[in-house]
Amino acid sequence: MAKEKILLAYSGGLDTSIIIPWLLEHYDCEVIAMAGEVGIGIDRQFLIDKALKCGASACYVEDISEEFISDFVIPTMKAGAVYEGKYLLGTSFARPVIAKRMVEIAKREGCTTIAHGCTGKGNDQVRFELTIKALAPEMKIIAPWRIWDIKSRDEEIDYANARGIPVPVTKENNYSMDENLWHLSHEGMDLENPANEPDYDKILKLMTSPEKAPQVPEYVEIEFLQGTPVKVNGKDVDPVTMIKTLNEIAGRNGVGIVDMVENRLVGMKSRGVYETPGGTVLYAAHRELELLTLDRETMHYKDMVAIRFAELVYYGQWFHPLREALSAFVDQTQQTVTGTVKLKLYKGNCFPAGTISPFSLYDEEIATFAEDDVYDQADAGGFINCFGLPTKVVAQMKKRNDLL
Repeated sequence: MAKEKILLAYSGGLDTSIIIPWLLEHYDCEVIAMAGEVGIGIDRQFLIDKALKCGASACYVEDISEEFISDFVIPTMKAGAVYEGKYLLGTSFARPVIAKRMVEIAKREGCTTIAHGCTGKGNDQVRFELTIKALAPEMKIIAPWRIWDIKSRDEEIDYANARGIPVPVTKENNYSMDENLWHLSHEGMDLENPANEPDYDKILKLMTSPEKAPQVPEYVEIEFLQGTPVKVNGKDVDPVTMIKTLNEIAGRNGVGIVDMVENRLVGMKSRGVYETPGGTVLYAAHRELELLTLDRETMHYKDMVAIRFAELVYYGQWFHPLREALSAFVDQTQQTVTGTVKLKLYKGNCFPAGTISPFSLYDEEIATFAEDDVYDQADAGGFINCFGLPTKVVAQMKKRNDLL
């Protein structure tokens, strides 16, 4: 009988480097590796050579950067989705786009099983597996971290060393990091204690710290068309180039550091430091434009939708019908979110510095403190009487019953 084919989500990092030999040692199988290029500049040949040396029969390196930004990042940004008020979901929406391509290659190669290197404590196992279940419900899944005898990253390093497998970490420096075009996350080591201040000079890779940022502010202009960013500083840019450009601009100004303790889906709290320079600026600019172009009721309702949208993305439910339905709602709200936003970046801060739109709902003649002919201030008295009537009725009831 032909050996079973297993497709492995491969990064060349510590976990996936040792999973290839582990699978070969524990299953009568052929391992096909697949790495998703999500904008970090993968050395394609190096990764292929390493996977083959570890025992894989083939290795795909798939450039999915544009799909990642256009089909996952931008829709989430348009929704204004931020998990627990801080996390811009950098790892969360990278997993479904990678898993989607994994399913495509697994079907093409005749694989019956997909394996991944996510730990049993993390969120990524859910994100990978829910995507597989949504797109290939017949596919089996192997998650070594949930079944093998290895208990720690130090033991992983020992396993790799015993088999002559080079890994990119040491026992002295083994932060758990995930990088893509949108962000870079840092977890583990001294960050596991929330009382410890991060050593930014040691961990930051995409940006400088606010303390070392320039002494003068830098301005950036972003133009949107129906909620989608299309220009930076007046230049047309494709989605990937846009994020790279904003990462450089925001990164050198120390904008985009998030240090948070978050609630993982699996029930525990975890502490991470995230670098999201370009994304932070993009979210800020989009919000300023919405404040100018969306009416109050739509914007406030959309803010509630954003919380649920962020949860769906964080929980790995990108291909859930509810996420798709919420995206349809968001797209409808974006019909007038067109215009240009200027931001001032200075030492970790991102300030609005002017917004214009042909669909602006701001009317200076109505809002002015000067004399005007379009707003009768006497009308406010009747409005307050009607609006406050329920409050007045409750107060009268309390007074009758000596509760006031």
